[in-house]
Amino acid sequence: MPTRSGRGAVRARKAAAAQDRRTKVLIVDDHPIVRQGLCALLESKPDMVIIGQAADGEDAIRKAEAGKPDVVVLDLSMPGLSGSETAIRLLRSRPALRIVALTMHDGEDHIYALLKAGARGFLLKDSASADLVQAIRAVRDGGVYLHPRISSTVVAEYLKRPHPGARKGGQDGMTPREIQVLRLISEAHTNKAIADLLVISVKTVEAHRTRIMEKLKIHNVAGLTRYAIRRGITGVEGPS
Repeated sequence: MPTRSGRGAVRARKAAAAQDRRTKVLIVDDHPIVRQGLCALLESKPDMVIIGQAADGEDAIRKAEAGKPDVVVLDLSMPGLSGSETAIRLLRSRPALRIVALTMHDGEDHIYALLKAGARGFLLKDSASADLVQAIRAVRDGGVYLHPRISSTVVAEYLKRPHPGARKGGQDGMTPREIQVLRLISEAHTNKAIADLLVISVKTVEAHRTRIMEKLKIHNVAGLTRYAIRRGITGVEGPS
């Protein structure tokens, strides 16, 4: 039977292991009060630890190199080196780093650039504090987190862009909305996911799916996907 000192040593090792598993976060914002508020929020979470704060992009790059954070919470609107350029340089040197970007604006241009560079989280600055915690955990675990307003903007812009292989004009009598739904079906999105992305109800998605199948006389997802690939409606690649 373990002695009291032995049990204490085991508990100490478990505590040390738990600390080692905490997500290391670097906070980057040019406003001291904002940084302090974010630090206070995240330090209250047992699975996170703040390894540093930075007031500008150059400082962020130095502290990321020294502290090796898992996640950087990064304000995109900073004097000097911009948040976008900071993110690109951080990811260039450490591709496995996860970035949660904070922005005042929900326009899609800089979001696309950062997504392409490797950033995986985007929050509006007026987001609830719980959203930031959720975003950090999502990107830490390999996921992507977009604030709902940003997500709607990005998806709407994406769906407006014709795929390079798409033919002009109608697709067998389908409406533009039905083509959007078909594209998302072919990309393996569930009805619920499609509803969330297009900001419609699941029942409306189901109705679109039914009409698409009736118009195309195709009654399974595999067939719809093959059709979408042939017509250039989707970016999904067919079998080689």
